[in-house]
Amino acid sequence: MSKQRRSEARSEAIVNDVHQGNAVVGASTSSSDLRRPPVRGGDGAAPPGRRRATARIAALAGACALALTGCASSGESTIQGGEASLVLPDLGAVTIMGGGSGRTLLLIGLIVCALGIGFGAVSYTQLRALPVHGTMREISELIYSTCKTYLVQQGRFLMMLWVFIAAVIIVYYGFLAGFTWGRVAIVVGFSLVGMGGSYAVAWYGIRVNTFANSRVAFASLRGKPLAMHRIPMKSGMSIGMVLISIELAMMLIILLFLPSDLAGACFIGFAIGESLGASVLRIAGGIFTKIADIGADLMKITFKIKEDDARNPGVIADCTGDNAGDSVGPSADGFETYGVTGVALITFVLLGVNDPSIQASLLVWIFAVRVIMVIASVLSYFINDAWARVRYATAERINFEAPLSSLVWITSVVCIATTYAMTYVVLGDTLSDGLWWKLATIISFGTAAGAIIPELVKVFTSTHSKHVREVVKSSRQGGASLTILSGLVAGNFSAYWIGMAIVGLMAGAFLMSGLGLSALMIAPAVFAFGLVAFGFLGMGPVTIAVDSYGPVTDNAQSVYELSLIEDVESIDDELKRDYGFDVQWDKAKQMLEENDGAGNTFKATAKPVLIGTAVVGATTMIFSIIMSLTDGLTTDMENLSLLHAPLLLGLITGGAVIFWFTGASIQAVTTGAYRAVEFIKNTIKLDGVTKASEADSRKVVAICTQYAQQGMLNMFLGVFFATLAFAFVEPYFFIGYLVSIAIFGLYQSIFMANAGGAWDNAKKIVEVDLHAKGTALHDAVIVGDTVGDPYKDTSSVALNPVIKFTTLFGLLAVELAVSLTDQGSGTLVHILAAAFFVTSAYFAYRSFYGMRIKTSLEDDSTDAVMSEPPTDDATTAASHGSELAQSGVGDER
Repeated sequence: MSKQRRSEARSEAIVNDVHQGNAVVGASTSSSDLRRPPVRGGDGAAPPGRRRATARIAALAGACALALTGCASSGESTIQGGEASLVLPDLGAVTIMGGGSGRTLLLIGLIVCALGIGFGAVSYTQLRALPVHGTMREISELIYSTCKTYLVQQGRFLMMLWVFIAAVIIVYYGFLAGFTWGRVAIVVGFSLVGMGGSYAVAWYGIRVNTFANSRVAFASLRGKPLAMHRIPMKSGMSIGMVLISIELAMMLIILLFLPSDLAGACFIGFAIGESLGASVLRIAGGIFTKIADIGADLMKITFKIKEDDARNPGVIADCTGDNAGDSVGPSADGFETYGVTGVALITFVLLGVNDPSIQASLLVWIFAVRVIMVIASVLSYFINDAWARVRYATAERINFEAPLSSLVWITSVVCIATTYAMTYVVLGDTLSDGLWWKLATIISFGTAAGAIIPELVKVFTSTHSKHVREVVKSSRQGGASLTILSGLVAGNFSAYWIGMAIVGLMAGAFLMSGLGLSALMIAPAVFAFGLVAFGFLGMGPVTIAVDSYGPVTDNAQSVYELSLIEDVESIDDELKRDYGFDVQWDKAKQMLEENDGAGNTFKATAKPVLIGTAVVGATTMIFSIIMSLTDGLTTDMENLSLLHAPLLLGLITGGAVIFWFTGASIQAVTTGAYRAVEFIKNTIKLDGVTKASEADSRKVVAICTQYAQQGMLNMFLGVFFATLAFAFVEPYFFIGYLVSIAIFGLYQSIFMANAGGAWDNAKKIVEVDLHAKGTALHDAVIVGDTVGDPYKDTSSVALNPVIKFTTLFGLLAVELAVSLTDQGSGTLVHILAAAFFVTSAYFAYRSFYGMRIKTSLEDDSTDAVMSEPPTDDATTAASHGSELAQSGVGDER
């Protein structure tokens, strides 16, 4: 082996070894190695390679912290403003209409949060108690078991990455801001609380969804569609209420019970922790689910087997991925989005409003509106559920999208009405010139967006959409190539229309902010944009609920097939005897497919809402950085011009990072899916068995986990060190960079999400409406769906937490750089900027060269195997794996 090759092998081991766990194979492992038992010590400890890699990464974090602390040796605070100096006003001095105090109102909010958590707990219990056949429960519990294994590994990984965040927080607050070590510990502790909150709600989400999936599958057997809607709707509301209530309770606790001069820093620490948790779980979950999904789907083309065939060992991994990507990721993402948007508004109020009494009134108002919107969301859910029961009680068929759409619109209307009412109660006597209704109107622009944007998304992704049907029609004659092109068209058009809608709503908020808000604050338009983002999330429980509907309906279809319930002896008599109904087999399958299509659509609707919140809210966070850099908009304002070259360069740089990130995430999916397909082809048995072995299914899960973690590590560390590097280069360069990643990220995310959604539901039309499974048309739309998988569920959704993490972490990073420069360490700051950039570029390099598929293109036997005609012969299927192994697939060459 050459010196260069040995160097590459050593560098790859740094990251690859981190991921060696139960049955997890390295990126360069041959297919025969998949059968080897995991290497572990006699005490069950992790293998030495993993411990060495963990130590290397911890050492990298320590070296980063040491370099920064070496520049801050004075021990005196050099920070005169900004995040370290945020002090909350006295909320108890706020008097609301009727004579109550603002503090009392927020304490009532804690009671509402407790009731929201109680609602989730009751729903959890009710779901668990619903009837389900043992064969279906067994599958859902196996899915939950693999999800647990995945989450435990992700939890350990999160703790390792948290070391990097903790190092920066300690340096900033301990050495530069002059906090006592006790206060630093509290801030660091709240970063753990934030990360733990994202992790906990993700865990709760998969537990509820894996209860619901088997119950929906069983309910389908009755042939009545109403229960098939109500079960995933109840599970989604349970997740939404618990998620929002826990997040809101944590923020109220900081607001109400921490010292006023410490709460601001704790909000920042809390939000950074949330953002870390969401970024990791969203990125890794998106990679995992699409590796599994592609691996399972391609078997339908290769072997002409049915959807969710129990003999396919990739199907359990696909079900696990539905939860890892479509439940774990969105739950953590929603938790973080709700918190970070609140922190952005708090930061603006404390920096942009001079009068402490107005500060206090605005903070009480913001959180009071959040509390009333939780109440409005659950009230809307009950109204919509009652309407659905009346309308569909005896229905034999329903459009599953209809009750979901009505829920979104009812919630939007109720939230807008309660927003005006609560704003009048809190601010009606405090603000003059009718400012209370102007602020309520600005929020309502965002709340309306929460209903308008899903309608626009449905235009491009619904099974009833002309764009989706265009994909199907073009596929009939043009095959997979025209499938791809039509989906790209849908994605591009969607970015135009949704982008225009967001701009229009922001423009309305801007115009409203010009009607007197300047008397209260600096830059009222920026505050208005933050309130629009706040309104996007106003009906947070319902937004999360309709998003969570999708993974339940997707899993329900899989649970039905994997349970093999139709093959159980005398099953019709058993169901009649034990559950009192005559089973409707054909109708059950049809309704499960239709419900899955509705779930696909509404999974798609939540994505632009979350990315729109990230981008609109980012303007408020960026303003906070600008306030700090310009001493409250009094100095260096010329640096915010395009004539200031670093700002323009930053604008260009942000786009480069967005395109690298989307490519890196798709690369991780591509390589992982290659390995999954390789293994499944090697092990699948189509004759003599009814289902794949649990061991083989878990090995596919292990492959997905490994590549998810490896890809996520490269991308997260690339983003982390890029944030430090660009913040250290020049503060206004960093401002341009943040603006750029927000704008590029918005359109890239919407385009990819809706193109993927169009391909996904085009496949659903072919399967459900046209009954064309197994045809050339079906093969074409499957190809489109597999291309769209990483588009919609990996790259696009991961941009949301990445934008928020970069902006929020950038608050600390840029102030850290400025403070070090003010200490006279300007030269060293630029040296560190170069070092951080080289480190970031290394992980960007690794995101392709460390993740690429390592095999020979010159071995004809490999190509022959990959193009082998479909067969149902188990012997031939096994021979595929033998030929792949002989051809050197998996060997580094």
